[in-house]
Amino acid sequence: AVTAFMGFMARDVQLAFNFNTAVPTTDENYIYFQEFKESFGEDGNILVIGVKDSALYELENFNAYRDLSQKISDIEGITNVISLAKLQNVVKNTENRSFDLEPLIPEEPTTQAELDSLLDEVLNLKFYTGQLLNPDNGATLILINMEREILNSPGRNVIVRNIEEMGQSFSQETGIELHYSGMPFVRTIMQKKTSDELRLFIILSLVITAVILFLFFRSWVSVVVPLIVISVVVVWVLGTVGLLNYKITVLTGLIPSIIVVIGIPNAVYLINKYHQEFVKHNNKIKALSRMVRKIGLVTFITNCTTAIGFLVLLTTDIKLLKEFGLVAGINILATFIVSIILIPGILSYLPAPKGDQLKHLQFKIVGRFLVLLDLLVHRHRYRVFAITAIIITVAVIGVTKLYSVSYMVDDIPEESTLKQDLYFFEDNFSGVMPLEIIIDFGRPKSTINARNLRKVDRLESALEPLENVSTPVSIVSFAKAVRQAFYNGNERFYGLPSPSDRNVILTYLSNQSDDANLLNSFVDSTGQVMRVSLKIADVGSNKMDSLINYAIQPEIDKVFGDDENVDTAVTGSTLLFVKGNQFLIENLRLSLLLAFAIIAVIMAILFANVRMIIISMIPNFIPLVMTAGIMGYFGIPLKPSTALIFSIAFGISVDDTIHFLAKFRQELKNNSHDFRGCILVALRETGVSMIYTSIVLFFGFSVFAFSQFGGTKALGLLVSFTLL
Repeated sequence: AVTAFMGFMARDVQLAFNFNTAVPTTDENYIYFQEFKESFGEDGNILVIGVKDSALYELENFNAYRDLSQKISDIEGITNVISLAKLQNVVKNTENRSFDLEPLIPEEPTTQAELDSLLDEVLNLKFYTGQLLNPDNGATLILINMEREILNSPGRNVIVRNIEEMGQSFSQETGIELHYSGMPFVRTIMQKKTSDELRLFIILSLVITAVILFLFFRSWVSVVVPLIVISVVVVWVLGTVGLLNYKITVLTGLIPSIIVVIGIPNAVYLINKYHQEFVKHNNKIKALSRMVRKIGLVTFITNCTTAIGFLVLLTTDIKLLKEFGLVAGINILATFIVSIILIPGILSYLPAPKGDQLKHLQFKIVGRFLVLLDLLVHRHRYRVFAITAIIITVAVIGVTKLYSVSYMVDDIPEESTLKQDLYFFEDNFSGVMPLEIIIDFGRPKSTINARNLRKVDRLESALEPLENVSTPVSIVSFAKAVRQAFYNGNERFYGLPSPSDRNVILTYLSNQSDDANLLNSFVDSTGQVMRVSLKIADVGSNKMDSLINYAIQPEIDKVFGDDENVDTAVTGSTLLFVKGNQFLIENLRLSLLLAFAIIAVIMAILFANVRMIIISMIPNFIPLVMTAGIMGYFGIPLKPSTALIFSIAFGISVDDTIHFLAKFRQELKNNSHDFRGCILVALRETGVSMIYTSIVLFFGFSVFAFSQFGGTKALGLLVSFTLL
């Protein structure tokens, strides 16, 4: 009944379409960004199509390009399309003493000479240079604006797919290659990959764990029963997402696969104990009863410690992490409830295990390995300690090489079309990632003040030479374009209005009709706040910090630092994303420390002995240091996906420790004088399950190695290594 209800709640679960920032809502940058969106709308709503091919400027191909631009603009949900074929030119209307927007190419050119003449006119329009056209190599863009409501809805994916299909038809017709990028496109592709991988990982993890279980137990019962348990919990996971009104994000999309991998050890320990007890007395019900009584509590505690590794994420200020931690934590605890009820329940209805189903208890390879471990811990202790010390020393040196960095288009393979297209835009237009400078002059209508315009022009001139930064666009660019239009398009007059022509140009501007208001994109409704828009390359969080703090901000301070009435801020979805990743890593670090502390308290309650707490923590701490060391040596950066490794791995790895120490304590109560014997019994009874679960976990998390996201791939491989 519960599973049916959860399945019902899961029916409408959707992928997240909105921009998932990891910056807390109380952060200053987050507040600035929300204020910016209120005044100017989304900064990341532009999809970009790029082309660099001289064949584009042949008459037939150019007209096909014009048709493509028109078809895209006709799509519902597209607010504006700007391209070389649909350029709007500012022209002087002497009759009304105002400025109008007119298409530069009102009709299809009919001859090559006519087209060449029009293209020469385009080169004279300095407003578009560096923004829409690269005059050095002829590369050009189509800029496509989407409605804000469409941007964060399933409709975005439909529009992107339609645009791609239109682009493919154009390429087939002309042989000209198109390149796609921009935030809507990147988010759509990343989301599609997340959706595809969600299904892939669930199937792979189920298949791999089923195969491994069969190889261990050689019994279909021991495969099917755990898979029933896991399937129930996966439905519960999706039901929890629906019940809490969450959406599937890059992180929550991993939970079903993680649950598959984490839930299997429960089944392995329970079934293994059932078989061990049954061999002793051949009584099925007695074996089931002892299975529940002897390791039920231990299994509950191990599930709690695993859940803590996720639930500590609730202490962060980050919505993305809170959702991931809550859904994962709840369902790991649910995994225990489902396991402890369903496994004994189903087994009680099935026939008692037969000889073939119990053969795994006598695996010679496992037996020999356990004997080898027994020899190591009793006869070679000091060699073990010495080798461990050497490994830790080498690992710590690796840890010092660890660094943190993240990118907007993170983890995508270098050879992917998305990454190669991104490089195209960075090479030809300095990138497509939005960055905004907000300038508040403190008084209404002060943005068109001549002194303020000159200051902004000085700032833009200083920013233009910066590497990986596009030519800035603002009301200053518009004012220059208006002056050029006033002088009938003469490119020599592309500049700020001079004292001699300023009053006449302002008179023309004051006569603008409301529907031809050209200033809305550049200033707010009061005329007090101005935006300076930049596009930057996806340079990564470290270079982004340097670019803003040591290049852009000093130039802003140089121009406006002395003016007490002016407030400035750098904002935009690019900055918010990069800053969000820094918050993620810092919060994950604190969460890991909290997990250590909580699990130590659980150990204290469980064993009531300080030495036992220390002993239990050491073997779980060493693999984490080794993994961090490997990341340092192999240059794997610390970012949200890889930072998750440590809290996940620690929460899971401590399970084996608890099982071993719990069994050791049971034996010690019964046979306190034979210390070595207690260790040997604990090693042999729990050792088999520990080996089985470690192998299941290793291969289970290895499925993430099939991911197209580098971070998810690293997560899978490094968690697998850590747990092994």
